[in-house]
Amino acid sequence: MEHVFTAPGTALPAALEASLTGGMQDFNVTGASCASCVRKIEAALRRVPGVEYAEMNFAQRIVSIDGHVPAKRLIQAIRDAGYDASAIDTGDADGLAEKERADQAHYRQMLRNTWCALGVGVPLMLYGLFGGDMGVHTDTQRLGWLLVGAVTLAVMAFPGRHFYVGAWKSIRNRAANMDTLIAIGTGTAWLYSMVVVLAPDAIPAAARHVYFEATTMILGLVTLGLALESRARGRSSRAIRRLVGLQPRTARVIRDGVESDIPIARVRAGDRLRVRPGERIPVDGVVDEGGGAVDESMLTGEPMPVHKSAGNTVSAGTVNQTGTLVFRATRVGRDTALARIIELVGRAQNAKPPIGRLADRVSAWFVPAVMIIAVVSALAWLNFGPAPVVALAMVSATTVLIIACPCALGLATPMSVMVGVGKAAEHGILIRNGEALQGAAKITTMVLDKTGTITVGKPVVTDVIPATGHDADEIIAWAAGLERGSEHPLASAIADCASDRGIAPAPVSDFNAIAGHGLEGRTDEGVVLLFGNHKLMRDRNVGIDDAMIERAESLAGEARTPMYLAVDGSLAGIIAVADPLREDSVAAINRLARQGIRVVMLTGDNERTAAAVAAAAGIGDFIAGILPEGKADHVADLQRQGEVVGMSGDGINDAPALARADVGFAIGSGTDVAIESADITLMRGSLHGLADAVAISRATMRNIRQNLVGAFIYNTAGIPIAAGVLYPFTGLLLSPVIAGAAMALSSVTVVSNAGRLRFYDPSEH
Repeated sequence: MEHVFTAPGTALPAALEASLTGGMQDFNVTGASCASCVRKIEAALRRVPGVEYAEMNFAQRIVSIDGHVPAKRLIQAIRDAGYDASAIDTGDADGLAEKERADQAHYRQMLRNTWCALGVGVPLMLYGLFGGDMGVHTDTQRLGWLLVGAVTLAVMAFPGRHFYVGAWKSIRNRAANMDTLIAIGTGTAWLYSMVVVLAPDAIPAAARHVYFEATTMILGLVTLGLALESRARGRSSRAIRRLVGLQPRTARVIRDGVESDIPIARVRAGDRLRVRPGERIPVDGVVDEGGGAVDESMLTGEPMPVHKSAGNTVSAGTVNQTGTLVFRATRVGRDTALARIIELVGRAQNAKPPIGRLADRVSAWFVPAVMIIAVVSALAWLNFGPAPVVALAMVSATTVLIIACPCALGLATPMSVMVGVGKAAEHGILIRNGEALQGAAKITTMVLDKTGTITVGKPVVTDVIPATGHDADEIIAWAAGLERGSEHPLASAIADCASDRGIAPAPVSDFNAIAGHGLEGRTDEGVVLLFGNHKLMRDRNVGIDDAMIERAESLAGEARTPMYLAVDGSLAGIIAVADPLREDSVAAINRLARQGIRVVMLTGDNERTAAAVAAAAGIGDFIAGILPEGKADHVADLQRQGEVVGMSGDGINDAPALARADVGFAIGSGTDVAIESADITLMRGSLHGLADAVAISRATMRNIRQNLVGAFIYNTAGIPIAAGVLYPFTGLLLSPVIAGAAMALSSVTVVSNAGRLRFYDPSEH
């Protein structure tokens, strides 16, 4: 299922409207302990008839499902797989708050379990370290260790219960996961120890060693690791909570002339609402009365407030800084722009980039392979090891099982994706899926549309050059008076110029449009005005000196359109109109170049205009006179050359190229069609968003690779050491307790490494 974002206050694409009324549901999953659990849950859900999409974020323990299937049926499918689940609304503040409270309660419970297990394990371990006899040679020792065994069993039954319950469910469902390894490893150590205590004569004297401290220490250390991991995950999921926190709880509604504060859930489309200075705007709407500066940084990433007055749109979550606004609600509840952002960010955080699916594939065979390795290791010790072979075989097998738990492997990708997507949202970048996140990091060529992407997309007056005997204000007044009756695209630029300068358009009558050339008219004083191109002036025998012609040609060479104004047959001046570069286009394009990305400009404009814009923007490669389908063809040509192509645009004519590119970027202020076709949406109209998106994607993928390499190295290097390959050379055999500590530390390390992304600043790259 795909999700898009549209500019605040505008109509949303029909495709998005349809998708949000579909069957996308989120569930909070309990009992999942590693990457193999994720694969199992997803497979169980995908087998349910009607499910089109199912993907689980192991870091958040949330599974997203698309399909018209009742929630009860989906929950039952998860339970049948050996886990439990409950429905959750990730866009609802109350729902997230409830999940956060549950996570906090779970964290505190795990800490209690940790201290309980370590409270037994640490004294036992210290007793052994300081010379205590861990063997069973007398009846007194048998009685003492029997009591310790009973206490250890209590630790396994209560603080460690979830490992054994999870293992039983896994075995019952013919699968294996982290709980299986922990349960078998600790259970083996306890059973061996109890055999030593209850039937010491069955064990050689040299092997009558108990390992109750290993069982309790492993349970305590692994649980501590899970607790620390849970706490770090909570910090890393702040992006969604911060967005949800932008939604006010109440709104001041005006109904029948009476103002009252009501819960935001009761606001209806069409209601009139009042927002006072300092308050957050509760829903999307259009201003009816009043005016003031509104901070929209949460939507656009732009720090400067935007002035709002009657007719302007306002968006939920933005802050009214000055003045009082009365506006009419247009979108409420889950239809607001903020709600859609929350939904999109949540979906993207749950998405798996292609590199992340590697962990899923590995986990399918990893746990069974580890169990086989543990058995082979034990057999090797039994057949070829020194005395006491039984004890050493048990230690070796237990250590292999414990150190190989694939927790870190399961966390490696989702933790980084969760933080990276949240960081992108903070900078006004909405990433639609995992493929886009990974693809943006690989871009080698960025194709930019000219109009509305590199340029503002709206013509403005750039130059007013009066002839001798005239002044600029006079020329603008006459031109504005003529253009007031025109529908030409440049007319609004001249009208805006007059308005900005406080110049009243001259009254013009006898208005006449000369197709392809310009306009003519007559003022109230009878002055004949002629406004248009050079050909019109020549046809009407208006004299233009060489200096003015040279100036006009110079302006044309700078991608500006010069227009001549004649008064009673004599040239009064030149007005030049252009679609100017965005203020930060040059700086942003330079950033892309520093990132090693080749920038190519495509435009339907003529060669001369395109060359001028490209030169001004610092772009070396451009192609002019391109039709919409030609843009997509050029993107395909670049791909055939081996380039990974990113395409940015904002118009309907950019949609084919956006869809064809490896990664499509839509400017948030653009059309719905462009946004629907894009993989990443930039909520602010700045090309710096492209450089930021590439930088964040590269940082996220780098972080994922670090996590995956660390997890793979840890497991692949740890298993042989645990099996005892170093013993013949060094006499070293890894303790199960050390393996438990290392396994817990690996998960915490992965989570902490992903958390570093929270402090990443893309503007520095």
